[in-house]
Amino acid sequence: GYAPEGALTRDGEALTVTAADAPDLATLATVAARVNDAEIRRKDDAWVLSGEPTDGGVRTFALKLGIEAALDDRVAEVPFDSSSKFMATLDRIDGALVVHLKGAPDRLLERCDRQGTSLDDTAPLDLGYWERQVDELGAEGMRVLAAAIRPAEVTTTTLSAADIDEGGFILVGLFGILDPPRPEAIDAIVACQSAGIRVKMITGDHAETAKAIGAAMGIGNGNGAVSGAELEQASDEELREIVKRTDIFARTSPEHKLRLVKALQANGEVVAMTGDGVNDAPALKRADVGVAMGIKGTEATKEAAEIVLADDNFFSIGQAVREGRTIYDNLRKAIIFILPTNGSEGFVILAAVLFGFTLPLTPVQILWVNMVTAVTLALALAFEPAERDIMRRPPRDPDAPILGASAAQRIALVALLIGGATIAVFFWEYGSDADLDVARTVAVNTLVFGQLFYLFNVRFLREHSFRVELFTKNPISWLFVGILLLFQVLFVYAPVMNTLFGS
Repeated sequence: GYAPEGALTRDGEALTVTAADAPDLATLATVAARVNDAEIRRKDDAWVLSGEPTDGGVRTFALKLGIEAALDDRVAEVPFDSSSKFMATLDRIDGALVVHLKGAPDRLLERCDRQGTSLDDTAPLDLGYWERQVDELGAEGMRVLAAAIRPAEVTTTTLSAADIDEGGFILVGLFGILDPPRPEAIDAIVACQSAGIRVKMITGDHAETAKAIGAAMGIGNGNGAVSGAELEQASDEELREIVKRTDIFARTSPEHKLRLVKALQANGEVVAMTGDGVNDAPALKRADVGVAMGIKGTEATKEAAEIVLADDNFFSIGQAVREGRTIYDNLRKAIIFILPTNGSEGFVILAAVLFGFTLPLTPVQILWVNMVTAVTLALALAFEPAERDIMRRPPRDPDAPILGASAAQRIALVALLIGGATIAVFFWEYGSDADLDVARTVAVNTLVFGQLFYLFNVRFLREHSFRVELFTKNPISWLFVGILLLFQVLFVYAPVMNTLFGS
């Protein structure tokens, strides 16, 4: 967490020392405190972060050692940039000027020629040693940052990226930051993959870190990670092949993200892209579905996206896919319910007109049936929960019609069955010397109950309906069934209804 509490350990032994007792750690913590725009403050009983989580992590380390930095000491700065991947500050310390540098290890190592814990150290940089340390930390799934320092002329008042590129820095150490994936995010990735959604990770982290995190989260197919440098060398055609076989991309820039989205779309994929920074906006805008972070996302990112995650949790994306599929399912169910039930009513009237027999239903009775079934049975389908295989189905073709040939056959068959049964019952009653109003009342009930039973059939489009879930899920449907039965009792027995509807 971000609480500046707890012990520092060295070789497994807890340290209870101050910065004066550990000058090497103090130098590292000074860089962490000064090259940092994050703020950690106590709010009620918790410590909260304002700023980037990575900066918050190293800020907490500095605070645990008792080192804080005053912004008044900062003379100039080079803000973090996704292309340079470092941040630097020019600070006044005890009358001297020092450049503090923090960022990606590969970018800092190439700008360092010495190593040590103070400005006076002259030991040459052991590049191989530090590269091995970076790889070891990355293999443990840690985000790795490097820290370096360099003296500056006392007359210096500005600082630029070109000044940093001059090199001459002293490497003082590495930060390994562990940000374990949320368990629910891992489960959500598994659910998405079973639903035919291929999850790709695009990160600015070191390749070893990306591979370790990918392995922990179940992302990747064993082909390792492709770096941003490799993406820059690949042509558009080569990139289309790379995105087919690779799921992890490391050391990437916003431009790489945009190219990856375009390559996936060129392969015919529907792409949802997540992001939080200003530089992510072009990729979010280009993607079929842009998803912005609601907590740490910038306003520009939120404007460019179609969806904003209120909790910044990948689990919510998986739940949104599940909910979207459920809504689509229920929309199909509602259409497949309404069309044949209305078709059955039309069939009854059409048959009577074509063959010249007495209308089994009057126009006002047709209106009654439409009204009571629409406000009860059709509405019940809106509350239908997801079917149990909803997240095991492959993605549907966006160009596929909402109703296929099998649905059209089903609609025609159900319309004929319910309409035919209504006509048959009417003739049975009317042919048995029953009063016309009685025969029509029986026909109305036949039509309504035919639609009622079809409701239970249409609740499960991919499996048979006679299952336990018919009774245990969607209790709202049973409430609406009860309301419908009450309406029909009034229709048959209430004198005012007899007068209005001829029942």
